[in-house]
Amino acid sequence: MNVELQVIGSSLRAVAEEMGAVLIRSAFSANIKERRDCSTALFDERGRMVVQAEHIPVHLGAMPDAVAAVMTLPGDFWILNDPYTGGTHLPDVTLVSRTALGYAVSRAHHADVGGMEPASLPAFSRELYQEGLIIPPTPLTDEVIDLFVANARNPDERRGDLRAQIAAHRLAEARIDELCARRGRERVAAAMDELYAYSERMVRAAIARLADGTRSAEDVVEAVDGELTIRATVEIDGEEIRIDFTGTSAQDAYNLNCPLAVTKSACYFVVRCLTEPDLPASGGAFAPVTVTAPEGCLVNARRPAAVVAGNTETSSRIVDVVFAAFGEYAQGQGTMNNVALGNERFTYYETIGGGQGACADGDGPSGVHVAMSNTLITPVEALELSYPLRVERWHLREGSGGEGAHRGGDGVVRELRVLEDCRLSVLAERRAHGPRGAAGGADGAAGRTLVNGEEQPAKVTTALQAGDLVRIETPGGGGFGLASPPGQ
Repeated sequence: MNVELQVIGSSLRAVAEEMGAVLIRSAFSANIKERRDCSTALFDERGRMVVQAEHIPVHLGAMPDAVAAVMTLPGDFWILNDPYTGGTHLPDVTLVSRTALGYAVSRAHHADVGGMEPASLPAFSRELYQEGLIIPPTPLTDEVIDLFVANARNPDERRGDLRAQIAAHRLAEARIDELCARRGRERVAAAMDELYAYSERMVRAAIARLADGTRSAEDVVEAVDGELTIRATVEIDGEEIRIDFTGTSAQDAYNLNCPLAVTKSACYFVVRCLTEPDLPASGGAFAPVTVTAPEGCLVNARRPAAVVAGNTETSSRIVDVVFAAFGEYAQGQGTMNNVALGNERFTYYETIGGGQGACADGDGPSGVHVAMSNTLITPVEALELSYPLRVERWHLREGSGGEGAHRGGDGVVRELRVLEDCRLSVLAERRAHGPRGAAGGADGAAGRTLVNGEEQPAKVTTALQAGDLVRIETPGGGGFGLASPPGQ
């Protein structure tokens, strides 16, 4: 890359990063302000993603579908959250705005968008309508904002978070105008074309270094009514990769379903990890990857299937399966351990990290968000200041990582005591099966969810009374390689 392209590319990435910073610092909710559950990116006039901030993988890989959904609509500022027209799940609210060079995009997880349970993460939803307000691609107006806020709990917080997203877009528009004035619009547009093409060339070259061939793998997700299978066949052919999910179970009766955009996000994440992980993120990196799945299966669900856990839990398992099809890799915790608490007065949501799998040359890290999540945990001080909750325990779950020549990372223990009556929803995985080790390494420990000491299933929604205690023990990562016998 020549010097000017590097400079313009860095300027564009800085705009995307600054969008994220504005959104995080302006947000009202702890979920965005503290946990940073949001993502930002810039697209060119053709709707191709050129640069993205390093935020949430499951958000970013699905963003191109959101831009495609608004490109033919009137106006210059749009909102959507419909998973079947460019969204992921309903709490992830996406804004798209025109800039002088294309589009700016933000996606933020709002702590409530209505629906049958506080925080909009019901364990037992069967249709999308039960999970909250559905917003198809729509021009953003004050009336639409009022409609959105009127259908959500904590309306002041919802309006504040949405205004923070809008502020991020105004910043992007101003910065793009400044960049065009400084460098020339045509030169910046040409640089955007080359950044996209460069990332595609680099990934194609990396794929070409992989051995051609076809391999399949499968794993299960823990559904309400039993286990469902995800099966992936990966074909490497020259500079291209094709990933097909034929053989995957039919869509879930509950909410483990994925729209195809989320499935593609998970596949893109794996390919990026295995080819050019340090390459500045651009949509060109996804161009050599084709993802197909039978319509109506778990990873390409039909409307109006519920999807709230598909975005977090099924996407995590897709990552595990596609990695396994590429080779032998120890698995990370494979879940986001979604915890939602709320009533008519407050709504709170967080995901909880766990152990990452070990690899051939190192132990897995402990207490981290893995795969499709890249958020933080809510700091104890911020949580207790903002919500009627008290953190009783918060520490590593020592010994939960799988043994091996290199140990898997440990999970964590997090106990929350509720200080007023509320509702709890937990959407989690890896409660029945621990993350797999590799090359002789032991599996990581399975996770646990307990309410007042009583074991709960992987998916649960229940009423809590003031004083009740929720304990989450997250899975450890799988180990890698045979451990040396004692004394060696």
